[in-house]
Amino acid sequence: MKKKPATIKEIARRLKISPSTVSRALNDHPSIGLVTTMRVKKMAEELNYEPNQTAIFFKQRRTFTIGVILPSLSEPFFSSAISEIEKVASEHDYTVLMGQSHDDAERELKILQTFKKHRVDGILISLGKNTEDLGFVEMLNDAEIPIVFFDCVPRIDDVNKVYSDLSTGMREAIQSFASIGHKNIALINGPENLLASQERAAAYRKALNSENLEYNERYEVHTDLTEQGNIEAIDKLLALSERPSAIVSFNDFVTLDVIKYVRQKGLVQKKDVFFISYANYPLWKYMENPPMGSIEQYPDQQARKAAEILFKHIGADDDEQQPETVVFESKLVLK
Repeated sequence: MKKKPATIKEIARRLKISPSTVSRALNDHPSIGLVTTMRVKKMAEELNYEPNQTAIFFKQRRTFTIGVILPSLSEPFFSSAISEIEKVASEHDYTVLMGQSHDDAERELKILQTFKKHRVDGILISLGKNTEDLGFVEMLNDAEIPIVFFDCVPRIDDVNKVYSDLSTGMREAIQSFASIGHKNIALINGPENLLASQERAAAYRKALNSENLEYNERYEVHTDLTEQGNIEAIDKLLALSERPSAIVSFNDFVTLDVIKYVRQKGLVQKKDVFFISYANYPLWKYMENPPMGSIEQYPDQQARKAAEILFKHIGADDDEQQPETVVFESKLVLK
């Protein structure tokens, strides 16, 4: 039969002392003499005693775990983010529990409820593109579980959030296009309900204005970020009688789809049409003919800062911790 693990009571019985004395000795309590402490630890070692982590967690009111929810781990952007989160968690002797929403709001909520049930000490989340109901924020506040949003964040106050200012990169993209003579510059944007899409749209119009370029509503199209949606978006632009010569797209995956499509249409990239997109994924270095540029959003720095903020709030008095907002400027990287 499998031998049961030794307990504090077993150590106490063998040494003929009280369980409370054993417990204090194992934790180096100053009220316990050195000789007794050494005897207890020696017996604990002989019996292969292991602390009951569940009891310890219950006593400290912590599980030493944090939950992280991302849309997809397959994207290099979020792979970079989770690496930094795990580094920060390790620095605090914490374990990371992962969940992927796949941009499904119901799945995202179920993961949040599971994290709450398992009493994680805090949660980091990048919202899915279809998330609109933020009722879970109050649910987690009531459970005293701090939450920090990063990258894709909600447009509400009184929450911790870390994100990239998309307008700086957009401004540099439009300036770069304009500097080489482009006047018809389009935007393939993401879903209209997404905060990131709204920020891109506002930045796009402002950047055009700064370069004294006229805004044309036909040059601003949307995609649901699926391959078919991306193709439909670029098809609308190519069907225009005066098609754009330069395009800013929502992210690099959108650009991959549209580059493939324009090539199938017989157009030459960086001759007939020029592209700049968001994210600056590492994949471009493997392409012989990458887009003109990509806008860096610093996922690693966002994630590290978000994790650092979360650990500041874990175990802290809510009255002493005010919600934080940290913004990183995006930056155009020419290829």
